[in-house]
Amino acid sequence: MPYFLDGNNLIGKALGSRRPSEDDRQALISEVSERLRRTRARAVLFFDGPGDRRTSLGSLSIREAGTGGADEAILREVGRALAPGEITVVTEDRGLTRRVRDAGAATLSPDEFWSRFGTGREPSRRDDAAKVDVEDWLKYFDDEKNREK
Repeated sequence: MPYFLDGNNLIGKALGSRRPSEDDRQALISEVSERLRRTRARAVLFFDGPGDRRTSLGSLSIREAGTGGADEAILREVGRALAPGEITVVTEDRGLTRRVRDAGAATLSPDEFWSRFGTGREPSRRDDAAKVDVEDWLKYFDDEKNREK
């Protein structure tokens, strides 16, 4: 189930600002990316923006909505979806919430989204010790000198 995140709305709720800076956007992207990294969830983060730029960071995609704004871009994507009921839009915007539900998607408040995906804390050393870094193992065994002959 993909999540569509109303980026400016999330920043506005957290900072009380209607005009987020580029630093605010980057901080939100980092936070969401870190939280999604520990799950199988996918999200699309929509920002109001001048262009129609798209970026992908694995399970997180970032889109600038262009002249129509993030709300319209979110509604357009929900409308195009084959199964809009599988999409969850994260926003505090009441008007967008109503329109998204009318289009068949689910909604979630930012607080519910943040609690669902836990804190963005870094794992403790103890957590790290229990994990295996697959990339390190692949590099190790890819090196001829580490193979048995």
